[in-house]
Amino acid sequence: MSDLGRTLIFFGLLLLVLGLVLSLAGKLPWIGHLPGDITIQRGRFTFYFPITTCILISVIVSLVLYFFRR
Repeated sequence: MSDLGRTLIFFGLLLLVLGLVLSLAGKLPWIGHLPGDITIQRGRFTFYFPITTCILISVIVSLVLYFFRR
């Protein structure tokens, strides 16, 4: 039962951090506009693929999960 409790606490903290990041994302203008993010504009069509932002977020989440598992 203690493993279930730890898992619930972990997911609760993860949701808290995710909520904070999402609420602050609008105040950080560089999120989504890093060098390497792909933007293609053709007339009324815009294609946006934030590859560098995705990689950065992946590295941060991987480090956080690594430190929680230790």
